[in-house]
Formats: sequence, structure tokens, C-alpha cells
Amino acid sequence: MKQEKVGKVNLDLTHYPGEDFYCDGLVEDEILEIVKTYSEVEYPKIIEERKSWPVMYHLSAQRENIVSWLPLKGKKVLEIGSGCGAITGAIARQAALTDCVDLSKKRSLINAYRHENMDNINIHVGNFTDIEPELDTDYDCALLIGVFEYGQSYIGGDTPFEDFLKIIRKHVKSDGIIAIAIENRYGLKYWAGCREDHLGTFFSSIECYKDGGGVRTFSDRGLKKIFRAVGENDYTFYYPYPDYKFMTTLYSDRKLPGRGELNNNMRNYDRDRLKLFDEAAAFDGIVDEGQFPFFSNSYMVILGPKPECDYIRYSNDRMPCYQLSTRIAGNQVIKQALNSEGLEHIRKMNDSFVKLSHRYSGSKLNICPCSLSEDGSISFPLLKGTPLCELMDECLLHDDVESFTALFMDYLSRISYGEGEKISNLDFVFSNILVDGDQWYVIDYEWVNEKAVPARELAFRALYCYLLENENRNKFNFDLIINKLGLSQNEIEGLQEEEAAFQKSVTGKRLAMGELRELIGGAIITPDSFVSTSDRDRMKKSVQIYTDYGKGFSEDDSFFIDEVYDWNGEIEFSVQIDSKACKLRIDPYMDYCMTEIKEISLNDEVLNLTDNKRVYVNGRKLASGNTGGGVTAVFYYNDPNIVIEVKDKVRSTGNKLHVRMKTTETGAEITEALKKELSKRIRL
Repeated sequence: MKQEKVGKVNLDLTHYPGEDFYCDGLVEDEILEIVKTYSEVEYPKIIEERKSWPVMYHLSAQRENIVSWLPLKGKKVLEIGSGCGAITGAIARQAALTDCVDLSKKRSLINAYRHENMDNINIHVGNFTDIEPELDTDYDCALLIGVFEYGQSYIGGDTPFEDFLKIIRKHVKSDGIIAIAIENRYGLKYWAGCREDHLGTFFSSIECYKDGGGVRTFSDRGLKKIFRAVGENDYTFYYPYPDYKFMTTLYSDRKLPGRGELNNNMRNYDRDRLKLFDEAAAFDGIVDEGQFPFFSNSYMVILGPKPECDYIRYSNDRMPCYQLSTRIAGNQVIKQALNSEGLEHIRKMNDSFVKLSHRYSGSKLNICPCSLSEDGSISFPLLKGTPLCELMDECLLHDDVESFTALFMDYLSRISYGEGEKISNLDFVFSNILVDGDQWYVIDYEWVNEKAVPARELAFRALYCYLLENENRNKFNFDLIINKLGLSQNEIEGLQEEEAAFQKSVTGKRLAMGELRELIGGAIITPDSFVSTSDRDRMKKSVQIYTDYGKGFSEDDSFFIDEVYDWNGEIEFSVQIDSKACKLRIDPYMDYCMTEIKEISLNDEVLNLTDNKRVYVNGRKLASGNTGGGVTAVFYYNDPNIVIEVKDKVRSTGNKLHVRMKTTETGAEITEALKKELSKRIRL
């Protein structure tokens, strides 16, 4: 038996063939030198400095998230395909013994050097089929993280994946588990234009790998078919998001994502991608239709007894003292520090509960109770209700300005209770408030200041965060809401600067994953880049009409008019309107623009364009200066729209809408400058 030792880590080279057949080239030498020279706490800085996808992929602490939640304390664990040890440390920090198997000696050396102070790691180097007969048969857990898809290469034969599972099961106790993390062949990112992770080609898995290749990923149904074929009938599916490699959140069938949660989709670090549609918006529809399991980008499947976890979210791209996980198990929500430095942050939440409960005692706002445990975690009851952000999204979906405003003003009223007391919850964001009838519950109070902060500033932060979470929300004109807070433009800009400073204080000098994508990631190519300039110009100048029959606007109830703008940017048209219409929406242009609305008439009645209850826009209306009582609308978004309330004006038959307007394209920079200038001079 040929053995080597790196620190306390054992390397068994008995079955090593003498050369590495799987290698990423010189970058592995670079990574080996890094792990020999630097400590683990220095890796984030190295990742930012090197700006290298392989360095980030192999050394990022976020790789560990996919296994950190598993109940491995005191267990005996087998890790197949351990590579450079991206998850080995997370396993070994819990397990009594960790046996790794990997084909590459260089990768195994990287693994050994980065974990050289751990005395419970053995690394078997060589081909799995040579090593497997000598492995123990009493493991509590076997891990195949990014490995199962290579079953054909590992095992071969007509049924490689079934045979692979049978072999692994021989080495696991009867009450033990097998954990498989794998990409979903029908993951939404592939439909949206990401390249297939292993082959680097577009749509390969969706097209059933028609061009061949040695890798196969599966749908949830495909995986279940394999499991049942080998008698593995006890399994639990989890859904890592954005994917299993850099997971931030793990969902399950007992805790699926809600609308607005899946907005972190630009994760093409290693190569360029297409962006064929807005994945966040598509996920919202998929969630509404109950189809998320089919379109999840990755799966984490547990074969065997289900772990006591329905959901977990990691916040580990922060400073160490703020790093924690939030887990749902049964009827409890549990927050836990990811290291000893974060214990004080957890303890402060218990103090915050006491102080906030005192402030809001007798109010219409309930503070969710918590309980501090001896192990340093803090638990909350899992409450029923709908997140306030989802209720607000529903209003936006149906262009229900009145209901959205009512919700916001109710929110402002409730958080204002006890204003002036020296305790304020910065975490009053809409996603942290559950609504159950007239009962509103604050379910998170991680960031609390022991000073008096005006409620209007807390409300502005909540609205600002709400917009940042999902760019699609920007299509709504929030100036009407912000104006109700009575904040000047200077105050707004000051609060935005404070929020940026606050976020930096949480992350410290570390870059968040989104910032790393900008630093390292590949290009994002949109369909516009394939369209000729003349075609783009023609599409921009299209005018689209939507009809709301009481359930909101939708593409199904819309049409494009035949008329086009003339050389001077002017257009005049008439269209027939359904007698059941409640609202109409005119999209005058398909980009940032300024439109002079000269006249809108319905059934020959000229509408008062300055009446914001009758005619409103997602921008700012100004007097146009023409003699006909028209207005000029400066649109703040690249999806401009004019909404007209018509329910009380349509007839049973023969309704005709007549419109005269002139449109000028402005572009994003000019629009932003106009927005700032108008905000200084005009108050609605």
C-alpha cells in the first residue's frame, strides 16, 4: 500500500495510475501554490485579485453550502469525486471520518494542503472502479456532488447510472443516506440561454444530447425512474438556487419559493451566455403555475431518511461576524451563526425582540417571538400568512395603484407606532412582514438601531429594497408613493447613500457574488444584438394597445395598431374598444421616450388628460403648451405606458378610441437627468 501524508491528511496512492488523466492545466498549479501559501481566510481576497473562474470555483466558501446543512455530525462519510476539496472541509468539520475518492493526484494534493490540519480525512487517489472494492461498507452517508452525471464514464455498460447507485448503496448502512447534487437538464437557465455546464454548448440537454458526449443530466422524473429501477423508493428532492454550485437557498416540496424570490439569475462566471428572456419574470409565472420543481436549475436528492430541513438560506458573502444561515425545520425557523464570530450577532436579535416588543406593545404590528438556545442558535415559530411583498406584487400585476397605495399607507401607519423611541428596525422590508388578515407579523429583525429613526425613512428603505430586488417592479411609477413620504430629492439621495454604506458595512471589503460576476463573468448577449438597426427602430416605433377586463393587463389581450409614426414622430389613429373593457393601456413606444399626448377621446368625448384618476402614466406629466389641453409625458422606464380608466364610459356597442400624439426617443441617460430635474421642481 503506497501512502503519502500532507499535514494530518492521508493520501492512499495504491491505485494511482501514475498520471492525471483529468486536469485543467496550469491553473491547477496556480491553485496548488495558493493553498500551500495562503490560509483559508485569505481566499476571498485571492479570488478578487486573480479574477479567475477556476480559482473562484475551487476556492469559494459558497461551494460548501450544498452540504453544510446535512446532519453529518459524528458520521462516517464517503465523498466520491472530491476534486480540489471544495466541500471536503465542510464535511470534515462535522464528520468523525471523511473518506474521499478522486482520480487526480494534483487535485487531491490541493485538497490535502487546504485541509492539512484536519486529522479525519483520507484521500484515495485513482479510478473509482479500482478503489471501490476496498472501500468500507458501513458509511452513514455517501456524497455524489456533481458526480452522478458522469456515471457512463465511471461505470460504463448499458445501465451505468442504475449500476452506479447499486454499487454506492453497498457501501452505505441500511439507515444511511446517499446525497446527489446534479444539474436539471430542463433548468430554466438553459432555456434562457446559458450554455450546458459540462459541454459548453447551447441547449444540449434540452435537445436530449443529440450531438453525444459523455455526460448526462436528468429531469426530476428521469431521476425518479432511475431510483425506482434499483429499489430506491425513499427519496426527498431539494431545489438549490441559483444552482448547486453556488447555492444561496435550498427549497423543498414543503417550502417552495414564492413570487419575487428568484431574482438572482446572472451566474455565467465561466463563459458567455445568451439572455433570451427575463428569468426572474419567467420564474414568477412558473411559481404561480406550480411548476418550479420541473424548471429548477439543479437538484439535491437525498436517498434514504429525510433530513430535518425543509429550507435553508445562507448569508455567507458577508463579514464573518454577520454570516449566518436561516433554516426551516417542521414548525420552527432557526437562525444560526456560521462561525464563532457571529454568535454575538445572533444574541443581539434576542435583545432586539425584547426592545421592539416593548415599543410596539398595543400596536397593530406583532413582533414574532424568538428563543435563544444554548448552542447559540435562535428560533422563531413558523407563522402563517402572506409576505407583504407578494401582496404588493399582486397589485402591480393588475395595475391596481389604489390597492398598492392603501397597503403601503397601512404599512407606514403600523411601523410609525411609538415613533421617537430610541429603537428602530431597519429590517422593516416588505418581505419580512407576514400578513394574515388584519394581523401583521414582523418575522425578521436582524438589523436594529438603538436610536430614533423616522418611520418615513424606514418606509423609503423598504420601498428602495423592494425595487432593487426585482427590476420588473420599476415599471410602476413609485413617485406617487414616495411623494407621500414628504422626502426632498436631497433627502432621498442621502438615504440611498446611507443604504449603500450600510450594505458595505455588512459585506466589509468583500465583493458580493453579483459583483464577482461582473468582475469574472462572461458576456451576456441579448436578442437585440442579432436584430438589424432598421428592424430595431421599426419595433421601437410600434404602438401596442392592452385591454383590462378586470383581471389586469396581459399580452393575450393586446394588439399592435397598423398606423406608424410619421417623419416628425407624430401619429393619429382610431381603434374599436370592447364594451367589457375596464381599463385601456397604450404603450406609445418600446423604449425610453417623451410623448406629447395631444388628444385622447372615447366615443367622441375628449378626455381631460390632466385628470390623474382618469389618465395616468408611469412617468411624469407636464403641461404641453398646446391649445387643446394636451400633456407631455416623460416616461421613466423603457416600457412606457398610458393607462386610461374607461369602465364608466364604454357603451354596449360601437366604442371608438381616438388618439393623437407625438413621441421623441430620449434614451436612459437623458431620461434619468430629466427625472432628477423634474423631481426638484415638481411635486404631484
